[in-house]
Amino acid sequence: MTDIEGAGAKDLRGTRSLLAVAGLFAVNGLLIGGIGGTLPAMRQRLGVDAGGLAVLLVSLAVAAVVSMQMGGRLADSRGARNVALPACALLIAGVAALAFAPTLPLAACAMALAGLGNGAMDVSMNALGVRVEQARAKPVMSRLHACFSIGNLAGAATVILIARIGGDGQGVVTAALVTLALVAVVAGVAILASIPQTKPVAVVQRRAGGSRVPAGALWLGAMAFCFGLAEGTAIDWSSVHVTDVARVAPSTGALGLVAVSSFMVLIRLSGDRAVAIFGRVNVVRFGALVAAAGYLVAILGQPLPVLLAGWALVGLGVGLIAPQVYAAAGHMGGGRMLAVVVTFGYGAFLIGPAIIGALIGQVGIRHAMAFPLVLSVVLVAVSRVLSRSEPAVGARRAR
Repeated sequence: MTDIEGAGAKDLRGTRSLLAVAGLFAVNGLLIGGIGGTLPAMRQRLGVDAGGLAVLLVSLAVAAVVSMQMGGRLADSRGARNVALPACALLIAGVAALAFAPTLPLAACAMALAGLGNGAMDVSMNALGVRVEQARAKPVMSRLHACFSIGNLAGAATVILIARIGGDGQGVVTAALVTLALVAVVAGVAILASIPQTKPVAVVQRRAGGSRVPAGALWLGAMAFCFGLAEGTAIDWSSVHVTDVARVAPSTGALGLVAVSSFMVLIRLSGDRAVAIFGRVNVVRFGALVAAAGYLVAILGQPLPVLLAGWALVGLGVGLIAPQVYAAAGHMGGGRMLAVVVTFGYGAFLIGPAIIGALIGQVGIRHAMAFPLVLSVVLVAVSRVLSRSEPAVGARRAR
């Protein structure tokens, strides 16, 4: 008996299940986008520099990495749905606490709480996405990640709208994050009943007579680290980068995150079709090269339109990569391998921006963008490992 059969293939193939999992991705992106969009205003509110923002991002990252390890095991043993929902609630609580944190230590604690929720939610919602893709026998992961990007865009747009209405004062952080937390609660309640339940992965592995994570997980983990850092830098530092380099107001600087998220949405909505035509390897290689070009523009450019074009290229490139790497992990090694790779990816997504923050203190925000540029090029070299997943997927579709 396969995991899909045990979970109920009909339920996983249903449109309601797909929309519910897409809703989880959107809620997660909404809250993470809200955090990223408020970083410039948070810097003013707390009276800190790039090093202070790095402290916040490290708090988020460390808690998330710990939570991913626990969340991955629980998703295997208890079912991904039973992890995703409590983790989502924890993330919302962390964002709400961050809205009212008046000092750096309290803000760091709130970020850690959000990280605990985000880490487990990342692993479990991707596991649900792979199960839905397997049941439907057609690529869907790119569209699910498009929903994450739509949430990112909505979160950043909410910050800009509230700043335009109330000004760029310290109250923007509270108003924006409280608004986003309330929206997330409403959305979570709306999709609660439709989120599918799957058979615990540990049960399936024992029945199959194996539990070892394939060696390819390390290669996919390396890819996940590269794109995770590149994407995390774009989400968390694009608004600060545009604000500082173009010398504009924080609300205008948030257009950098809007550019990243908008083009991630556009490319991810068509990414599944691109995979069907060109294959995962070629799609990932193209995305990595485009992201590298975008980071080069971010390093060399200064006028606002040029910087926004550069961040748009970054969004266009990185938007293609994550769904394919995670889908390959799920198809090649099931939930355990997916948990390992997601940990690498989202660990880098969260730790990477903190590393960038430290680099900014040493070489400046423009030159710090050379690090994700180099990692984007590295992705091209290691992308051949994705070819191992494509024959299995093709055979599954033929069945």
